Amino acid sequence: MIRRVLKKLSICLLLASLMVMASAHSQEGDSIQLPELGSPSDQYLTPRDEARFGREFMRSVRKTGKVLDDPQITEYIQQLGEKLLKQSDAVGQKFTFFVVDQPEINAFAGPGGYIGIYSGLILATQSESELASVIAHEIAHVTQKHLLRAFDAANRMSGKTAALLLASILVGVAGSPDAGLAMATGVQASTIQEQINFTRSNEEEADTVGIQILAKSDFDPRAMPVFFERMTHASRLYESGIPEILRTHPVTTNRIADALGRAEKYSYRQFPGNLSYHLTREALRVRQFKDPSKAVTHFATGLDEGRHLNKEAHIYGHALALTTNRQFDKAEEIVEALLRNNPNQIEYILAAVEIAGKKGNNEKVLKILDTYYSLMPENYPLATAYIEALTAANRLGKAREITQQSITLRNNEPRLYRLLSKIEELDNNQAESHRMLAEAFVANGELEPAVQQLEIALNNVNQPDFYLTSRIESRLNKLRDLLKAEQMDDKKNN
Repeated sequence: MIRRVLKKLSICLLLASLMVMASAHSQEGDSIQLPELGSPSDQYLTPRDEARFGREFMRSVRKTGKVLDDPQITEYIQQLGEKLLKQSDAVGQKFTFFVVDQPEINAFAGPGGYIGIYSGLILATQSESELASVIAHEIAHVTQKHLLRAFDAANRMSGKTAALLLASILVGVAGSPDAGLAMATGVQASTIQEQINFTRSNEEEADTVGIQILAKSDFDPRAMPVFFERMTHASRLYESGIPEILRTHPVTTNRIADALGRAEKYSYRQFPGNLSYHLTREALRVRQFKDPSKAVTHFATGLDEGRHLNKEAHIYGHALALTTNRQFDKAEEIVEALLRNNPNQIEYILAAVEIAGKKGNNEKVLKILDTYYSLMPENYPLATAYIEALTAANRLGKAREITQQSITLRNNEPRLYRLLSKIEELDNNQAESHRMLAEAFVANGELEPAVQQLEIALNNVNQPDFYLTSRIESRLNKLRDLLKAEQMDDKKNN
C-alpha cells in the first residue's frame, strides 16, 4: 500500500512540480523509512524502483494526451537537455526530456530522469540560455535528490497531516486548484511553514547547481535570474495572477538577488544564438492558433512591423502558418528561399517535405528525403519522415531497412517500433507486426499490453518458423517474469 500511495503521490505531485507537498502518505502510523540524504543507505530507492516509478509517472503523463509527439521538436529539447547533462553530476544517467503541449509557463522533474517542459514556457523565454536555465534547474532537482529528501520528510509528519496534504494535492492536480488550496488550509500552520522552508531550500540549491551547469555548458549563467525576474514583473499580465512556474518554483526578491550574485562571478561575454531554438519556438507558436488564418496574420504583421526575436525564424513561422492555411504555393516559395541560404537546416528540409506532401507531390517528397537522408542518416526527425514516406509509397523493404537502422541508434524509441509494426502489417507479417507493437509498449513502460501483443504474435506465426517462435517465446518469458516481479512487489507492500 505504501509503495502504491508513493507512486500515485510522485506522479501527481511531480506533474504539478509541487515539491512542497511531496511528503504525504496515506495511513496513520505508516513509516516510509527513508534515510537522511548522504547516509550509507541513501539508495533506498533501488534502480528497479526508480525505473518503475518513472514508467508509472510517464504513463500518467501520456494519458493526459498532452505530450507532444513531434520528432523535430522532441529532438531539439532532448539534444538541449543532453548538452546540459554532460556538465552535470548526472553524466551517464538516462534522462528523457519532453514537451507538454499546453500554454502554462512551467516545467517539472519526475522520477527516472523524466523532465517535462511546457510549450508555454518555451514561448515565454527570449533566448536559448533562458530555456536552458529552466532545464538546468530541473536537472539539479534530480541530481540533488530532492525527491528523496521529500519522501524522507514524510517520516516527520503525522498520518493525519500527510493524508490531508495528499488529498489536497490530488484534488488540485485533478483540475480544481482552488479546492485543493482550500483543503490544504486545514493543515497545521507549523507544518506548512516547515514545508515552505524545505521547498525554498531546494529551489535555492537547484539555482546554485543549475547556474554552474549553465556556465559549463556555454550558456549565459545570468539567464536564470533574468528570466525569473521578468516573469515576476510580468505577472500582472496573466489572468491567473502569476505564471504557474512562480507558483511551483517560489521566487522571492532575495532568491533572484542571490542567483544574480552567483551568476556575476562568471565573466560577462556575448553568447552565440542557436537558430534551432528560434525555429522550435516559432513552430510551437503556430500550433497555438486554432484559426490558421489568424496565424498567417500574426506572422505577416510581425514581419511588417519588425516585431520578432529572430527574423529568419519568424519567416519560417510564416511559412508554417501559410502551410496550415493551405496556401501551399506561397509557403513553398518562402521555404525554398530559406533552403537556398541554409540548405542543411533540418527544419527547412522537413517544411519542404510537408508542403510537397500536402500538394500531393509524393515524387518530390521522396526525392528530397532520398537526397538528405544519404547525407544525414543519423538524424532522427529526417529518418522518421523518410520511413513514413517510403511506407506510404509501398516501398516496404526500404522502409523496413531504414527503420531497423534507426532502431540500432535509438532502441528505446516507441515511435520507431510503431512504424515498423505498420510496415510488417502492410507486408502481411502479422506475427512480426504484433512483436514490434509489443516493443513499442515496452519502450513506453507498459508491460501488460506488451505481453498481450507477444501472445498474439505467437498465435500468428503463419508457418513453422523455429527461429521466430523461439525469439517471441524468449521475449515473452522475460516480460512475464518482469511483470510477475512487479506484482509480487505490490503484494508485499499491501
